[in-house]
Amino acid sequence: MKIICATNMPYAEQAFHTLGDVTVLAPRAITADRVRDADLLAIRSTTRVDRALLEGSRIRFVGTATIGFDHLDTDYLAKAGITWCVAPGCNANSVAEYLVAALLCLGRRQGWKRAGKTIGVIGVGHIGSLVVQKVKALGMTVLQNDPPLHAATGNAIFRSLDEVLAKSDIVTLHVPLVKTGPYPTVHMADHRFFERLRPGAVFINAARGGVMDSDALLAAMDRGIVAHTVLDTWEGEPAFRPDVLAKTDLGTPHIAGHSFEGKVMGTVMVYREACRFLGVQPTWTPEALLPSPLVPEIRLEIGNRPMEAMLADIMRRVYDIEADDRRLRNITVADPRRCAEGFERLRKEYPIRREFRFTRVVLSSSCPVLEAKLSGLGFDVASI
Repeated sequence: MKIICATNMPYAEQAFHTLGDVTVLAPRAITADRVRDADLLAIRSTTRVDRALLEGSRIRFVGTATIGFDHLDTDYLAKAGITWCVAPGCNANSVAEYLVAALLCLGRRQGWKRAGKTIGVIGVGHIGSLVVQKVKALGMTVLQNDPPLHAATGNAIFRSLDEVLAKSDIVTLHVPLVKTGPYPTVHMADHRFFERLRPGAVFINAARGGVMDSDALLAAMDRGIVAHTVLDTWEGEPAFRPDVLAKTDLGTPHIAGHSFEGKVMGTVMVYREACRFLGVQPTWTPEALLPSPLVPEIRLEIGNRPMEAMLADIMRRVYDIEADDRRLRNITVADPRRCAEGFERLRKEYPIRREFRFTRVVLSSSCPVLEAKLSGLGFDVASI
């Protein structure tokens, strides 16, 4: 059996070697000629999988190590009898941690506290549900909106979009890109969306670029409806708009879900689905290959420091979101005409980022409130 894997899938060669002969290719090198005599294909979102790529090939299974699948022509795959899979929830914790880093960074810059603020979480699936848990740990009030889940469960916890927009100080999107059906999300954040938003709100999009209308966002920022913006996903990416970036507080190149563990779990989930497709038992696990934590321990002096400052300090040492922001802005300075190329390069060369659970925070004295917050965010916490 011949298997083609993309280079941006960590440990793909080690995993799929248990199933057959593996060829690892850069996403741009995955062409119709290279996959023609392959049986299985494992990729991420940078590879478009459609008739042009697969027609005439032996491919029977396609797995994408991502939660989204708008890069797959699922209609063609179904007609061709090709089984496909995604990796739902593989990077959910990574995105939720990204959101925490963004909130702590904005709080430090603007001098506001999260406790007492209301955040509207739109889309409460794998990612949104973890976001809810973590922002509650920060002491925030949460309003949740998810029409498909509400229709399926009838749970009264889900509020209308009108209510969420009107009552939230911060709104964060975690919806898939859906073009048809009863709950489309393309340009969900349009002019009408922002008109219903509480003036002076914070807007965050770490979902898909296409769920946001860039012109509508710019208009809302010009009018003061949106006071602060965090964008990880961009309409038209990788060809993002520098004029939108210039007005955002934090802009990153679609890397919210790019923690090392999030990418590894994507590989694991596609590998297991391939095993299920082939009718064999999985024999490979990644644990022995994981690198040592980059920040294994942080010792924190409690003293009289404000809790907000201590949380922000810990976050900058574990994940400096401002470094990701600077890298993206540097692209527009270096050569504005090659923004798309630079955007893709930043994603491809993204440095290893470990999740919070791999860092132990040792406090100089017991502080139950801080310990509870850190534990709720996912850190391993102890006090001397």
